[in-house]
Amino acid sequence: MSQPKVLIAGGGIAGMSMALTLHQIGVPCVVLETVSELKPLGVGINVQPNAVRELFDLGIGAEKLDQIGVKCREWALVGLKGNPVYSEPRGLEAGYNWPQYSVHRGKLQMLLYQEVLDRLGPDAVRLGVRVTGYTNNDDDTVTVETVAADGTQGQETASMLIAADGIHSAVRAQMYPDQPPIHWGGAIMWRGTSPAVPIRTGASFVGLGRARHRIVFYPISPADPEAGLSEVNWIAEVTVDNSEGWKGGDWNKKVEIKDFIHHFDGWEYDWINVPEFLSKAGTVYEYPMIDRDPVPSWADGRVVLIGDAAHPMYPTGSNGASQAIVDARNLGASFIAHGLNETAFDDFDARFCEDVSQVVLRNRGAGPFGLLNLIDERCGGEFDDINDVVPEDERREFMARYKAAAGFAIETLNASPRTIAEGAKVAF
Repeated sequence: MSQPKVLIAGGGIAGMSMALTLHQIGVPCVVLETVSELKPLGVGINVQPNAVRELFDLGIGAEKLDQIGVKCREWALVGLKGNPVYSEPRGLEAGYNWPQYSVHRGKLQMLLYQEVLDRLGPDAVRLGVRVTGYTNNDDDTVTVETVAADGTQGQETASMLIAADGIHSAVRAQMYPDQPPIHWGGAIMWRGTSPAVPIRTGASFVGLGRARHRIVFYPISPADPEAGLSEVNWIAEVTVDNSEGWKGGDWNKKVEIKDFIHHFDGWEYDWINVPEFLSKAGTVYEYPMIDRDPVPSWADGRVVLIGDAAHPMYPTGSNGASQAIVDARNLGASFIAHGLNETAFDDFDARFCEDVSQVVLRNRGAGPFGLLNLIDERCGGEFDDINDVVPEDERREFMARYKAAAGFAIETLNASPRTIAEGAKVAF
């Protein structure tokens, strides 16, 4: 090959973050994305301070992120009777050096996509091309198999393949042909947005209900100065018997509000009327809450997995997209330390595969919402004073353990050096 070239399978948040990182450190790359046209699809997500730091280091700062989201100020849990369970400041107000953002997933993806086009050029992203497999070659290259939107099959040789092709990753399926099927624990989610006056701090992430029956909501746009309304993202969730597997057909489908709103009859409080709030939504999607069992390694020769291809996780810890961004940056750091070779993949894999796999399992166990599991176990989910059920010290210790495992403990993050030093480049 005349010069090293990296192919990236998948143009989501992981893939676009990887492309921007490779460009920053001087590595040519091309993103291969299955869809023929990228659109701002999805619903709200949270980008944690550890990932926002990486975006800032990529030159995507507050002036751009403020246009697509809201700086989160608080994370709070509220019990079924409306009584407080736990709350803490988030982002800058918690003492982080970087904010936490609540954003629309599609808007973040499109922001990253536009940055890739602006910095790498229009040929850096090839749409309508799906990666279907790979072959590691003896000459330190990898042959990547593709299928175009019109069904045309092709092959391309590259220095390396980085698979960011999501939970249904074809690359991971080849790497682990006997992997168990997608895991569904019984939780069904309905997701949408509703116009509403933001509550509490005006930028609060609030979880209301019980471990197996709850709603989460948070604003993803500033309040309109005249109407006072924000676009508020919400996730309504119930857990059912999963012994017969997922019967919903599609992995995500549009549904009518009447199909599920009955689960929240009577959820009326002086600070939010949940049925009324849900009824104001536009398009609503139904999803099973799914992940995959962790795998022992993300690397296979000249191929590596990142993002949801590596570690698809339940969205209970608000760190799926954040981990995808952090993956890209840490893989870039491994390239700087070891060069564009298999040693870099092995280094990245050794440093993160096992630890992030533990986060996957923590999220499967409800992640930070595990506090609600404790309450259910101890009092059936209803209480008058949370301190009689789970003392304050125990609640704070629970949350501290999760944040440490997920990589955004305040003191550790604030004290850590840049993942990629300013101006660092890969040596060829």
